[in-house]
Amino acid sequence: MSVLVPATPHQRDRALEVLLSPELDPIVDMVAWSEADGAYEVASAEGAVRFRRDRDAENGYRTESVSGNNPLAVQEQTRFAGLEVERATPHPVRQQNSYPNAFEQFAQLFDHPSAPDLCVIHSASHNWADQGGHLGEHGSLGVVQARAPFIASGAGVPRLGMADIGCRLIDVAPTMLRLLATGDHGDRALLSRQDGSAVEDLVQTPGRAKHLIGFLWDGTNANVLYDLAARGEAPNVARLISQGTACRYGALASLPTVTLANHTSILTGSHPGHHGILHNAWIDRATGAQVVTNSPTTWATSMRWLHSGVETMHHAAKRTRSGTTASINEPCDVGADYSTFGLVRSGERPPPAPGPDDLPDATTRFVRPSKDYRWASRADHTAVEQFHRIWARADGDQPVFTWVNFTLTDAAFHEGGPYSEMAMSAVRDSDARLGRMLEEVEESGVWDDCAFFLVADHGMEESNPAVRGDWDAALAEANVPVRDEGYGFLYLGGS
Repeated sequence: MSVLVPATPHQRDRALEVLLSPELDPIVDMVAWSEADGAYEVASAEGAVRFRRDRDAENGYRTESVSGNNPLAVQEQTRFAGLEVERATPHPVRQQNSYPNAFEQFAQLFDHPSAPDLCVIHSASHNWADQGGHLGEHGSLGVVQARAPFIASGAGVPRLGMADIGCRLIDVAPTMLRLLATGDHGDRALLSRQDGSAVEDLVQTPGRAKHLIGFLWDGTNANVLYDLAARGEAPNVARLISQGTACRYGALASLPTVTLANHTSILTGSHPGHHGILHNAWIDRATGAQVVTNSPTTWATSMRWLHSGVETMHHAAKRTRSGTTASINEPCDVGADYSTFGLVRSGERPPPAPGPDDLPDATTRFVRPSKDYRWASRADHTAVEQFHRIWARADGDQPVFTWVNFTLTDAAFHEGGPYSEMAMSAVRDSDARLGRMLEEVEESGVWDDCAFFLVADHGMEESNPAVRGDWDAALAEANVPVRDEGYGFLYLGGS
């Protein structure tokens, strides 16, 4: 392997000619790149916008030029909030969609030294069947695919119920850490290289919590989760909402809106372009080698790509209050005293989960025939068991911060689509497991001193099975050499 140099303008223009052609318009929403002079450009088949950072501008960015229809004209986080509203406009086209914080999203991505030459944003309707995708999709900057649920509850959190609040995933850590820290510790609780800031509406009493417990339900559509909680299908989620606040407009994932990039963003308060975990897969420009982080074979070692000096909530929580922290089934575990993947790195593993016939809180209808549903159900069961061992044996010294990663929701929302019975079953199963952990906290006697939060790493949108296609094939047919990583990160090369 050798150093991968940035694409030439000629290479980029050849690729753009293909990507922005009418033939690919059904699957390519827009394409972004970073200019050599520090500007950024985003183009669609209908128009383009050029912008750059500007400290004196109201939002920190200045638009330099627009040709045709500006693809980033609409950046409303409130669009498609509520399940009925979302379902009334399935597969929104570019003119209907919204791309919140788009300038910041693209700029942070291209800050990474291994950023791609071109970032392709797929359309809301695109079904990745050609690449093994499912009915539920994410990865786009569109608001439904970016919107994750965010619920804060317990000690120090106001009881607002479902509130007209929206934020970013990078705001989660600063917000929840404020519940642990006050006075002289307030500033020091913040993370070393954070991009986010605390959502003050979610912090009624700073420093009120002595224990912080976070749950990540991977790939959960916020509107679907909130609707199921309201209808009594997720009573433990509803309990957290009733004893705290749910953000109606969610917490927006960073670009790319994919798993490990945003697990890390939640836990560091920093964008992928700044914390180092750029995507689930990318090219290391220093060596030209492929980097894969979101894989069972690489989870245990993926944090070696975390940029030096980036702290996690584990570091900040321990700096704020003395005690230990725990990371359950989470690759981003830097700073944790107990870590599932720390056990893996040391040659140990948690006890295996029982088979599907003996697995509690698992919907038989799906756990038997679906390989992904079964695997994720077993993984999430081990999370409950690990939580039990950590908290039951704490003997009055429970962790100051506990993080639990659930995977079933992502598997089910992908396979069945976010509105499917499979997705609803995954929420019910996950809610039952959540209930077991909440019972454990109650039995510990420290419930009143605990703050909780439930979040996802991105949203999930129903794709259109009829809208398929592969821009890689079109680029190859046009003799444009390209390496496409994570689907949408294009590294150009060759002639």
